[in-house]
Amino acid sequence: MDRTSRFDFNKIAAEEVVAEKKYPPPFSLRLTHEERARLEAEAGDLSLSAYIRECLFGEEASPRKASGKRPVEDKEALGRVMGALGNSRLSSNLNQLAKAVNTGSLPVTPETEAELVEACEGIAQIRADLLKALGLTPEGGP
Repeated sequence: MDRTSRFDFNKIAAEEVVAEKKYPPPFSLRLTHEERARLEAEAGDLSLSAYIRECLFGEEASPRKASGKRPVEDKEALGRVMGALGNSRLSSNLNQLAKAVNTGSLPVTPETEAELVEACEGIAQIRADLLKALGLTPEGGP
């Protein structure tokens, strides 16, 4: 392949990349710490860019794709989950169980089985609370 045909290929590929851009480059704005804090407080649950576009253009602002982030639906439920995780010994207990299993020293007694069931129920409750706080439904749910 000669140099001219390779150059043409690169030029064609570059033109296709330019044609695929949907938005112009981002706009940058420097703010003081106080100005940014004020904007963040006024924005509430909106992203800063969404809030600024709303202030500037109102209902004429072009809609954007969802970022994939989901706002917290129920902050009280999320607080319960975080409190439960902070106060629970689940991680410590599960770590001790894993260590006992790995060393072969975990006796299978009714007490051990009951503790495992209790730990699983606790984890299931935390999962349900997290899903609720995030506005999600469990698999197979409504």
